[in-house]
Amino acid sequence: MTQASLTDLDVANRMADAARAAILPHFRTPSLNTENKLESGFDPVTVADRAAEQAMRTVLADLRPDDGILGEEFGAAAGRSGRTWVLDPIDGTRGFISGTPTWGVLIALADDNGPFLGVIDQPYTGERFCGGAEIAAMTGPLGEMPLRTRSTAALSEAILFTTFPEVGTEDERAGFERVAKQAKLTRYGMDCYAYALVAAGQADLVIEAGLNAYDIQAPIAVIQAAGGIVTDWDGNPAHNGGRALAAANADIHAAALELLRQTQAG
Repeated sequence: MTQASLTDLDVANRMADAARAAILPHFRTPSLNTENKLESGFDPVTVADRAAEQAMRTVLADLRPDDGILGEEFGAAAGRSGRTWVLDPIDGTRGFISGTPTWGVLIALADDNGPFLGVIDQPYTGERFCGGAEIAAMTGPLGEMPLRTRSTAALSEAILFTTFPEVGTEDERAGFERVAKQAKLTRYGMDCYAYALVAAGQADLVIEAGLNAYDIQAPIAVIQAAGGIVTDWDGNPAHNGGRALAAANADIHAAALELLRQTQAG
């Protein structure tokens, strides 16, 4: 297959494959070294993060040299096409170094309007969630399945995911808790896997804050392709990061958004 005949999804899948190969030899190994990016607090990075992003950048240099890149570990590289690949080589490094399988590789392709293609890949479980204009599907141990969000309308029946209280301010945590008090079930510390489960119809909401563009752009594309909605806490686009509300459908999104707005107003 020639470079010209490769679709954007083909390129994204090649990047995800390259990231898997770079990451898996380091997962659950006792010799894994972890560095802290922060002087105050804990924001870990490992050799696996850097190796995975470099592997993806190598694929892009070969197959999409005119596109820009925004990556967590190596920053931005300008392109000439008006398109940017937004990469988080390991979203959920805290989970990665703890041995949980809730971390993942995030790949998005965006233009000035935001992301229009996204991949959430979990190398250890072998699951890959893809979303774009022409795809909303996952592959995994049970084969390929379509992605479709749930139709839950009432918060009292909702399953809610978050990383609070690990990230976010006290006020932001209070906003999340206002929604959580009305939800049927709340689960914590799921990282990008939470967004994948919303797209797969297993959960209804994800509420987070303190995000960067590379944390949220792939989940936006995947969830929207599956029928869901992702905005900030004011109902505006969330692709630049900050506060995010991901919902399975318009009804559950409106219900959660109203509570988050009330908290901000109060």
